[in-house]
Amino acid sequence: MLKSTSTLLVLLLCLSNLQAQKSKKDVLKKLDEQAAAYGEISQEIWELAEVGYQEEKSSALLQKTLQDAGFTIKAGIAGIPTAFVAEFGIDGPVLAVLGEFDALPGLSQQAVPEKKPAGGIAGHACGHNLFGTASVAAAIAVKDWLQATNTKGKIRFYGTPAEEGGSGKVYMVREGVFDDVDVALHWHPGDSNNANPFTSMANKSAKFRFTGISAHAAGAPERGRSALDGVESMDLMVNMMREHIPQDARIHYVITSGGKAPNVVPDYAEVYYYARHFNRNVVIDVFDRIVKAAEGAALGTGTTMEYEMIGGTYELLPNLTLQEVMYDNLVEVGGFDYSEEENVFGEQIVKSLGMETIDASKNETIQPYKTGTKINGSTDIGDVSFVVPTIGMIAATFVPGTPGHSWQAVAAGGTSIGKKGMMVAAKTIALTAIDIYKDQKLIEKAKIEFEEKRGKDFKYVPLLGNRPPALDYRK
Repeated sequence: MLKSTSTLLVLLLCLSNLQAQKSKKDVLKKLDEQAAAYGEISQEIWELAEVGYQEEKSSALLQKTLQDAGFTIKAGIAGIPTAFVAEFGIDGPVLAVLGEFDALPGLSQQAVPEKKPAGGIAGHACGHNLFGTASVAAAIAVKDWLQATNTKGKIRFYGTPAEEGGSGKVYMVREGVFDDVDVALHWHPGDSNNANPFTSMANKSAKFRFTGISAHAAGAPERGRSALDGVESMDLMVNMMREHIPQDARIHYVITSGGKAPNVVPDYAEVYYYARHFNRNVVIDVFDRIVKAAEGAALGTGTTMEYEMIGGTYELLPNLTLQEVMYDNLVEVGGFDYSEEENVFGEQIVKSLGMETIDASKNETIQPYKTGTKINGSTDIGDVSFVVPTIGMIAATFVPGTPGHSWQAVAAGGTSIGKKGMMVAAKTIALTAIDIYKDQKLIEKAKIEFEEKRGKDFKYVPLLGNRPPALDYRK
């Protein structure tokens, strides 16, 4: 059974009162000593598996951990109950460490190497239980180093909800809570260890809702107007549109409501759409065409349509100046080996994925540094990266070969494999932040690169417009 939250926090506080660290070696040693406590926290969040904007307990746990470590907490940021900022320090450069903690619906899974739901409605198939916890560990380690060395600087942890489609950080960016930040640091779970500069796909998403007229589907079909026909007509037109959009654009959808009984003409139906591309301007164009398809579908089926913007994120803007610093620190931290038990678990996972054996090099080593990498996914960190120089990394918390958003990813995130990878990230972020505080010229160089890449006339305009946070998008 897990220790209670209060017991975990007492343990963390006791560890924080150990001899303060002054060197990188001391920082790494102390994080190793705290690994079990942070592992318990990540496990508790893994078991909670709370979806976007409903992460009340997960957010509270991370807030309490930071508060007990000496951080000042501001909660309910940007009108989001589960969003918060934790800060330590008064003067000097402001460094932000980002942390996520939302789970994905429909992916409940036990920490076993076979598909076996845990009984809940969601699972941490993107490892955000590890993400938030490792970022908290890094922030506390940096705070301890600032104290031990009497270094001027502010360290902040940004608790950012609903990354999975809810665009939580976008509302925080729009609110201006990153405006005085000098550098933002983040990481993400994956199946390898790397700190390559990469970009991601911009994204716009919306729920399209059709309203028709109900009637007996056999006795009076002429009296009905099917809202589901509206959805299906829209889907047909959008699928034909795929042939005439840029090849690296992506469109996905799921019908979230389509009626309740075949003999009743449905008077309400809903479909949830994503549009993505590596350039936000292309996303805007593709999304506008999707809206036109929805309007045409409503006209052709005698229904009415309205849509609600759910999310919208920028592509990720890399910063090579600082990314190289993070890469060097990841090399210093290094990867990790599997125990015999972990290897048995991993071999069963890779077999479930149709592979023969584990590629151990992905968790044991660091991937070579290279530029120009593109990630076929989206993150609301993209918006952060357009208002402050931002760097990130990936740590091998999944069994190599595991795709994100899979039951295999959920399973690994609830084992020691996920926790080992989590601590690789915590150490790397902490050491990178320390290097930046020690050499503040890096900030100046990073900002010059940032301004050049962003463009002289850039003005931030959120893709989701002025809508309030979509707090019920998972309900």
